[in-house]
Amino acid sequence: MTRIIPLLFAIALCGNASANERPNVVILYADDWRFDTLGSAGNPIVKTPHLDALAKEGVRFTQNCVTTSICGISRASLFTGQWMSRHGNRAFNAFSTPWEETYPGLLRENGYWVGHVGKWHTGKFLEDKFDFGRSYSGVHWMKNEDGTKIHVTRKNENDAMEFLSARPKDKPFCLKVSFFATHAEDHNPKQFLPQPESMELYKDITIPIPKTATDAAWKKLPAFFDEKNEGRNRWTWRYDEPGKYQEMMKNYYRLATEVDAVCGKVIAELKRQGIYDNTLVIFTTDNGYYHGEHGLADKWYPHQESIRVPLIIRDPRMPAAKRGTTNDDFTLNVDLAPTILAYSGIPAPATMQGRDIAPLYLADGMDDWRTEFFYEHPTLRDKDFIPASGALVRKDWKYFFWPESGVEQLFHITADPFEENDLAADPTQKGRLAEMRIRFNELKQQAK
Repeated sequence: MTRIIPLLFAIALCGNASANERPNVVILYADDWRFDTLGSAGNPIVKTPHLDALAKEGVRFTQNCVTTSICGISRASLFTGQWMSRHGNRAFNAFSTPWEETYPGLLRENGYWVGHVGKWHTGKFLEDKFDFGRSYSGVHWMKNEDGTKIHVTRKNENDAMEFLSARPKDKPFCLKVSFFATHAEDHNPKQFLPQPESMELYKDITIPIPKTATDAAWKKLPAFFDEKNEGRNRWTWRYDEPGKYQEMMKNYYRLATEVDAVCGKVIAELKRQGIYDNTLVIFTTDNGYYHGEHGLADKWYPHQESIRVPLIIRDPRMPAAKRGTTNDDFTLNVDLAPTILAYSGIPAPATMQGRDIAPLYLADGMDDWRTEFFYEHPTLRDKDFIPASGALVRKDWKYFFWPESGVEQLFHITADPFEENDLAADPTQKGRLAEMRIRFNELKQQAK
């Protein structure tokens, strides 16, 4: 396949700039980690000093969201820059988009040394598509070849460092460090298993229980939410008793701090090699996470806790005035592939549906940037287990649609940020409901 390479990129290839001057990319990709699990996002408990430092050097996007809140689909959207409706991944299968139209495929085709270490979760691992590829996840403690145990986050660290050490010095590179933490071990009653040296963290702290982690909030969900629902089932695993809640949340935060430490080591290695100022560094996650809100655990549904995820971008081109700032535009996981390609001087294929984020921080923003987006999630197993859902998300209002039951919900986010009061049946909101329903269906068609 022939690609047209932009002029500046072509000049670099021709020798007027050394290969070492071509920009590098590092994606630090955590799991099940929502927007407020950062000290820099105002969380008073969790310790994330290295990511907070990264935010001071870059831009933290406060309204970054995923278009589908589950591991596999969100990862497919990251690779392809596409909504689920287009790439075809339905949570655990491979996506249908040609690899040549993904950001790692295009980077490798254009001379990048491309690596993936850690969680894959989009069908069979495509090891041959990477110059350095290692896939593993599912447990916090793994076995080395010699039979000794290693924590999955430590393995993430070791593999990332090996990639950075062994990479060819005459090629630009792209590395995705795909952490398994803070994902739970679903079949382990302890759920979250941090490393022994982390156990003193948060030991003497009482973690506040969320405002909507109540039975009353659970009963406000649509009637088809019952004890068969997997979100409710996992709530009983983690949050149904105060002592259990404290244990689970402390171990969850310990895993987050361990991921933060590895992010700090990767960044320190970039600095040690003298390439930090020629490397785009992105930190984000695959989906948000309920910590008991609405009487639920995990993700999947369109509530803020589930769809909002952190995004920090440290771009060497960023003006000094932009460093350490926040941006509250709607950015999405589908935007990262075109952003990475644009930074690398490679045209994004027409099949990508996201947009390059860089103009939001390289200039004074964009007048035509999105003010709403379409959210989608498929049924998993059956409608009692994890029902399908969709949403039209705006900053002030949000429309939910549960297609299997035909139920609509309407929330005034400005006045009701915890999404407690459904206004779909309010006669004063009849016009708004109709308008948002129409717009939801328009964006749903555009996502295909």
